[in-house]
Amino acid sequence: MSIARKRYYCPVEVAVDVLGKRWTPVILAHLKEGVHRYGELRRRMPEVSEKVLTQRLRGLERDGLVERSVHPGVPAPVSYRLTEEGRGLAPVLQALYDWGRERADRHGVAIEPVEPLESVGSVEPVAAETDAAP
Repeated sequence: MSIARKRYYCPVEVAVDVLGKRWTPVILAHLKEGVHRYGELRRRMPEVSEKVLTQRLRGLERDGLVERSVHPGVPAPVSYRLTEEGRGLAPVLQALYDWGRERADRHGVAIEPVEPLESVGSVEPVAAETDAAP
């Protein structure tokens, strides 16, 4: 795990150091659903740049929350999954999802999820670990 600081005064500070960057919780929420290829993550988050997505995935890998797998092929397909430590965030991610959905409903904000493309020769079946939360 990459620790940004040596002294913390509250456990929430440790969590925010890992999860506090923009897009990081969204990436983790998508990976909570199961294994995703880079391109699928990119399509599900059309507002994030390739540079930022790559930086966030590398950081999550460095922090031990995400595992990157390179598969045979040209170009080599890359997939990402949560590690055991990353899967430990599932209740937190579900709580954020539920809170965000409730807030959006209260304020009349539309949420337009990007549906995944049907992939040919997918890496493996994607099994949801909890209800339909991204």
